[in-house]
Amino acid sequence: MKIKRLGIPLGMNVLAVSGVVFAAIMFLTYIFCIHHTDVSHVGIMRNFVTGEMNTDTQGWNLTAPWVKVAKIDTRPVRVCVTTAGKGFNCKLVQFKVSEWREFVVVEGFYYWWWANRISFNSGYNEEYRGMRDLIRGYAFSLTKYKFISDVEGY
Repeated sequence: MKIKRLGIPLGMNVLAVSGVVFAAIMFLTYIFCIHHTDVSHVGIMRNFVTGEMNTDTQGWNLTAPWVKVAKIDTRPVRVCVTTAGKGFNCKLVQFKVSEWREFVVVEGFYYWWWANRISFNSGYNEEYRGMRDLIRGYAFSLTKYKFISDVEGY
């Protein structure tokens, strides 16, 4: 004897609900627990339960939902001061991975790619958003920070 609800056998209904629940669990696991760190990036992890911070390994990683990872591009970046002057306006700088702790002490921990994301500075050739905007500020600062290095020969 088959028990039917809305014309669907009860066994099929349980199977469909189980599939939806499984898909939802997998999606939420991917969103909150899985991340990828490229070869040219450093991932800075912060555990919001214990407060401990560390760098991440490259590749696909699985973390607890209360561990957040912010990524920083370590490739050299050309940053410029938007000016009509031709004497000096650009530098090639690079984030030094070994000094990431000083960067976090100075800047704090958050998703740095979001910095200056909503900005209306159109009209210039260069648009600075996220980590590039932060690096530009530290590169042209009068205070020399250990986590930013000028690339020689540029």
